[in-house]
Amino acid sequence: MAVDHALQQLERLLISIADSAVPLLTETSQHILGAGGKRVRPRLLLLAYQAAGGQDFDEAIPLAAAVEIIHTATLVHDDINDNGTLRRGRETVNSRWGGTFALLTGDYLFTRTYELMAPYSTELNLILAKASTALVEGETMQIQAAREGTFDTQTYFEIISRKTAALFVAAAELGATAAKAPAEHVRALSDYAFNLGIAFQLIDDVLDLAADSSQLGKNAGIDIAQGRGIAVAIQGNSGGATGSVPVAEAENDISPEALQQSILRGATVEQAIAKGRSKAEEFARRAVEALNVLPPSPAVDELRDLARLVVERDH
Repeated sequence: MAVDHALQQLERLLISIADSAVPLLTETSQHILGAGGKRVRPRLLLLAYQAAGGQDFDEAIPLAAAVEIIHTATLVHDDINDNGTLRRGRETVNSRWGGTFALLTGDYLFTRTYELMAPYSTELNLILAKASTALVEGETMQIQAAREGTFDTQTYFEIISRKTAALFVAAAELGATAAKAPAEHVRALSDYAFNLGIAFQLIDDVLDLAADSSQLGKNAGIDIAQGRGIAVAIQGNSGGATGSVPVAEAENDISPEALQQSILRGATVEQAIAKGRSKAEEFARRAVEALNVLPPSPAVDELRDLARLVVERDH
């Protein structure tokens, strides 16, 4: 079964998982899950499974669904925090049904992952549980740093290591572990996913500055308005990402005053866009290099292509 066919099965599973005895929860959950999305994380899981020698996609599809549901639940909650009105080209759950029902929808989606993961080993459950913890930690750190004005480069990379890269790593480790890959291959796929996740978030933050809402399918410009993101981060102290791969030292050439002026004139925003893209390309290269440990295969080639698509995307 090709990965694209497995992803079609994944879509059907996601919609069925959204079904609840409470009709409103069915409606809100299907609203966000049925809107689609890039599905980068489940694709990563399925490709890692295949690259690690996995043969039975029926074993991996529920794992991919669990990862995508966790990700979608965080988006619903993020939209509450950000007062977002647009997500995946649709009105957000909180905009259409209100914050209370959006909160409950996110909670509902989180809990449905327990059912998906129940048949799997403790090892696989722990991988996803640790990533879920990291997601909440990263989001908490982001809100706190933005409110306290401490959103510097080191904090930025620590946040995106947790709130984005952690779930990418979990996807790769779930796929590789389910395929019973040797430890060396699990580590290689984990390193690939960490770097890919950082690159993905850097491009996300660049697009928040460079694209418009209709292009993104979500509200643009939220990061800088709320005192976060790459444009805010590069004004602070240099630092590095947590995790297995260090980040090159950042330049300390943008003052808080220049950042404020950039909101009006765009000078610093343009620098942030250029720096963000450069950093994303650097992390994508590191991701691809990590794959050299694995034996050649079409799945490994697709993982290389995925790294390229992540940095070249426009939404």
